[in-house]
Amino acid sequence: MTDTAVISDTEACAPSATHAIGTEAATTVAGALKALADPLRLRMLSAIATDPRGESCVCDLAELADVSQPTVSHHLKVLKETGMLLSERRGTWVYYHIAPGKQRAVAALLDAFAPAAAVMDEPEDTAARAEALQQMDARVTRLAEELADELTGLNRDLVIAIVRESYAGLVRSAKLTAHMIPLTERFARQRLADLTRDRSAGVPQVLFVCVQNAGRSQLAAAIVNQLADGRVVARSAGSTPASDVHPHVRSLLTEIEGEQEAETAFPKPLTDDAVRAADVVVTMGCGDVCPIIPGVRYEDWAVGDPALASPDGVDAIRHDIEGRVRELLATLTD
Repeated sequence: MTDTAVISDTEACAPSATHAIGTEAATTVAGALKALADPLRLRMLSAIATDPRGESCVCDLAELADVSQPTVSHHLKVLKETGMLLSERRGTWVYYHIAPGKQRAVAALLDAFAPAAAVMDEPEDTAARAEALQQMDARVTRLAEELADELTGLNRDLVIAIVRESYAGLVRSAKLTAHMIPLTERFARQRLADLTRDRSAGVPQVLFVCVQNAGRSQLAAAIVNQLADGRVVARSAGSTPASDVHPHVRSLLTEIEGEQEAETAFPKPLTDDAVRAADVVVTMGCGDVCPIIPGVRYEDWAVGDPALASPDGVDAIRHDIEGRVRELLATLTD
């Protein structure tokens, strides 16, 4: 017969209060969990925590869902009130980053409950992947140093920073990783030119901005450069760049710019530098994402999206854009 200890009801139901967190701490944790009990806020927190730049702009986060920037700002305010985020205003934009001391907690939360989908696509050979990442980092470093050596008129640290930021911006969306270094070089050179441009001198510059920079904005910039013949320079960017240019649009770019130029076209992320360098900014379906810079002229063109159009529809969109471009050029060239 086995001896059985008899425990009174009082002893059995007495909890060990010493192991529970305090009331104040529990209130704080509950407030944080309540703030996170929203899918969009969790996505924003994840985007900020994993951004290669270590921070995210409101303009970046606005693209996570079909909501207005005031709505985005409200959600970020809620997260900031928990102490997880800090913010910094730079000009017309506000940038958010994970508060010091909170990174590990945020990472643990996201890793435990929302493992990144990218992990499923990673090669099984993690050692090979790590080696590939090291090799790419070495190539980016070499490119940055080469450009810094070449562009002696610019601050060396600035050039290196722009190259690394350009790579980080492209690697999130670019499709052809084999071409990542030449794409990074082109984008970095463009950004450095924008950063140092004096809008009071030189020919006018136009920036076309759409969401993916895969159709309308690419086409508009090509048409401007064709018709202006050097009297106006056009560039394009996207608030959330696609992985590649739309096939129908690339065919049109080949007709306009030639095969070599069209083959190297790629979606580029929108930067404040590009907006500041422009004399005219034309938005095409994303009018609320561009920072407002004094002295820059803004227009919004309601143009169809080639990605949603038939081949005939794409041709119609091209003619629509060309007509608008001719009117724009008439105001910039006398």
